[in-house]
Amino acid sequence: MNDSELVRVLASIVLQATPLTIAVCGETITERAGVVNLSLDGTMLLSAMAGFVAAYESSSVWVGFLVAGLVGALFALIVAFGSIRLRKDQFAVGFVLTLLGDELSAFLGQNYTRIPGPHVSHLGIPLLKDIPILGPIFFDHDPLVYFAFVLVAVTWWWMFRSQPGLQLRSAGERPEAGFARGVNINRLRYLYTIIGGALVGIAGAAYSLDIKLGWSEGLTRGLGWIALAIVIFGGWSPIRGMAGALLFGASKALAAALQRRFPEVSVVAFNATPWVLMILVLLLVGSDATERLIQIVPRRYQRRLRQILRVRAPAALGTVFVPGETGED
Repeated sequence: MNDSELVRVLASIVLQATPLTIAVCGETITERAGVVNLSLDGTMLLSAMAGFVAAYESSSVWVGFLVAGLVGALFALIVAFGSIRLRKDQFAVGFVLTLLGDELSAFLGQNYTRIPGPHVSHLGIPLLKDIPILGPIFFDHDPLVYFAFVLVAVTWWWMFRSQPGLQLRSAGERPEAGFARGVNINRLRYLYTIIGGALVGIAGAAYSLDIKLGWSEGLTRGLGWIALAIVIFGGWSPIRGMAGALLFGASKALAAALQRRFPEVSVVAFNATPWVLMILVLLLVGSDATERLIQIVPRRYQRRLRQILRVRAPAALGTVFVPGETGED
């Protein structure tokens, strides 16, 4: 593989990782507030379909993204309402919505399968795209890629460098302490769950309007579960989450390269490579193997490496907060 081919592959990885990066940011925001939205897979499917149909009928991709965001926000609102108001299990509600979104996308989108429609236009950034190597990889894409970069930076800053972000994290870590300081925990959980769901919806539309172009049944099936896994792998951090999305994109590129190199091997084996890699990574970060690996490196690097690899879920994740009670149901 020559240099130009390598640059094209790396640029493709960045593009392919963009929808996952957006979805991971959305779910990270939601889970940092203490709510688990398990409906991601169904949300992305239904949003991909709804976004494409809306864009096709209106001849505007931006209308498509708007409709997709509203679909994601609606599903997230149902999860939040079921948890906060009705005190139902978040995991059960999200799982049912995943099944519903899958079935609805297949039924409502059956007349729009495999037909051409509008798509996001390419927009290289002048001057920056001409930088050797880095320009084609990062700055010669379309607006959705740049949106993902900005989203990651803004989300990280909001979470870890702003006062509202401190309140957001208190809702997922110690809601009782936040409530004692005057924070309306459940209102925040509604707000950030809806925002996160809208981003997941936009991520779904990114596939049908930018990555795979067009709608077909099961277009994004399974990618919602990958996004949930990347949130865990990323330690509920948007920057690490983006790294996880890029890793998944790289594994997809590797699988494609291996398929070309060994055409006699079944394509199923190579398509399973990214999933196997993600499972192995999750097993690694969730076990004592991580500490054993850290101890191999020189002692002066171990503390920093622990900070990078440490994965700890928000303490109040998945719990119900009731003012005046302990905060856990």
